[in-house]
Amino acid sequence: MRNALFVCTANSARSVLGEAILRHMSEGKFNTYSAGSTPRGMVNPDAISCLQRKNLPTDGFRSKSWEEFAGAAAPKMDLIITVCDSAAGEACPVWPGHPFVVHWGIADPASVEGDDATRAEAFDLAYDRLERRIAAMLALGDDVFSAPGGKAQLSAIQTNAVTHG
Repeated sequence: MRNALFVCTANSARSVLGEAILRHMSEGKFNTYSAGSTPRGMVNPDAISCLQRKNLPTDGFRSKSWEEFAGAAAPKMDLIITVCDSAAGEACPVWPGHPFVVHWGIADPASVEGDDATRAEAFDLAYDRLERRIAAMLALGDDVFSAPGGKAQLSAIQTNAVTHG
């Protein structure tokens, strides 16, 4: 089983969505986690509502620091996916086990202002983009983690997603 960590700054929206989507789509092939460089301390209620609309479990999510995953006792990650540009540009901890680190930038749905429907639309868009990228990653198969050029293939998902959704 592989371990994957989704990272954004606040760990309250995009990274939580990524954690939930991969957990669901991988059908037990991944242990999934999320964290933030500066965690907000709570998961955005609109992120929870989005997961509920998609019929995904919402239990157990919490906003936490990426430092929880940098220590010797932390699970060894195979893949770390940054989903916000600011977190991708920050000095990251030294991750145990030298995982692949890739960036899949997703616009922050939590920054969208407006009524409930407008915010829900923003979260659904972020969800859909993450879901497509995760599906593309899973289609590569487990061998991508040991294949020459595997990290490049995982990184290319971001580039392909920009032009194809």
